Amino acid sequence: MIVQEKLKNLRKQKGISQEKMAKILGTDTSNYSRKERGEVKIFDDEWEKLAKTLEVPVEDIKEEDAKFSFQFENSTFHDHAGSNINYSNIPDFFIETQKKYIEKLEKEIESLKEENETLKLKIK
Repeated sequence: MIVQEKLKNLRKQKGISQEKMAKILGTDTSNYSRKERGEVKIFDDEWEKLAKTLEVPVEDIKEEDAKFSFQFENSTFHDHAGSNINYSNIPDFFIETQKKYIEKLEKEIESLKEENETLKLKIK
């Protein structure tokens, strides 16, 4: 995920408006919006202020290749300003486990399809 997307998503997660972020950086909303879109450079001191406001390390925002995971609160997924999606590195073993589980489910689906066809033939 690109840096600007992560910055925007984190800001929305925290329910913070662009206007508020602009005030924190001592700029206007229009300039902040351009920073968030990657049209204007964000300086190191601004990154520090953004990270502090978003309650994350600067590296979490600026790191280009971070994988993401979901953290759900109250088993409810929100995809608007109150989003509970958190981005973090996922261990390889977890990804491998998930791949194996998906393969197992795909095999079960195929088996069920075959069983379904067999039952259809018996009905006829």
